[in-house]
Amino acid sequence: MSWFTRKKPSVETGTPQERHVRTEGLWQKCDNCRQIVWRKTLEENLQVCPKCSFHFKIDARTRLKILFDGEWEELDTNLVSTDPLNFVDSKGYKDRLAAMQASTSLPDALVSARGKLNGRPVNICALELKFIGGSMGAVMGEKITRAIERSIEGRAPLIIISASGGARMQEGAVSLMQLAKISAALMRLDEAKVPYISVLTDPTTGGVTASFAMLGDLNIAEPGALIGFAGPRVIEQTIRQKLPQGFQRSEFLLEHGFLDAVVQRSEMKEYIAKSLNFFCN
Repeated sequence: MSWFTRKKPSVETGTPQERHVRTEGLWQKCDNCRQIVWRKTLEENLQVCPKCSFHFKIDARTRLKILFDGEWEELDTNLVSTDPLNFVDSKGYKDRLAAMQASTSLPDALVSARGKLNGRPVNICALELKFIGGSMGAVMGEKITRAIERSIEGRAPLIIISASGGARMQEGAVSLMQLAKISAALMRLDEAKVPYISVLTDPTTGGVTASFAMLGDLNIAEPGALIGFAGPRVIEQTIRQKLPQGFQRSEFLLEHGFLDAVVQRSEMKEYIAKSLNFFCN
């Protein structure tokens, strides 16, 4: 409901006329500091709170826009998941896929693209958290493997931006096989001496963390990102102990040697460009 309504005689008819000032959707509350932020300011700041630097979640294509110099070519858009198990939970897997494809305009939970980053040709894969939690199935495994093969063939560095809950349970063992498939492909990339930079965002968990997300020549995370295999609640229930403050957040992992750097979103492109200059010279 509008907060401002004015009634005044119409010039033409003399009847009351309503005037509405729309404010809905113009402001957003920060999940961290709880301050109200002007949405346009948030967009200009790459969805980072200007008051506390909290990093909001962003979609895969927005991440590509941040890193690529300009236009890029999206690849392997014809790959879509099947339903090998005829899986049904609260709804059928086929129905869930169709709903996700309609709501995200993506065929699956990963966008694979090639373009230039600071003038250097690169291949970038970005996971989409809104597509079944960015879960890894056969399509994601195949897309990443193809991106690795293109990087080897063209000697173009590979960048993978992770945001995922892990393996996709609806595909069972087929999903788990992707851990070994991608890891083996990354070994071939390493043998070819082509750089691979892994960017971990909030959240990066499960099988994604247990495979390609932690296998980069350089593992970088955004501030405050939740990174781990099992979640904190599961770990506490298993070991029956209270976990340290900030456990599994990117700053904690950097302090304990699991990450190479924690980088602000606004500085990520330049940081990756300088890192590639080091690797490729």
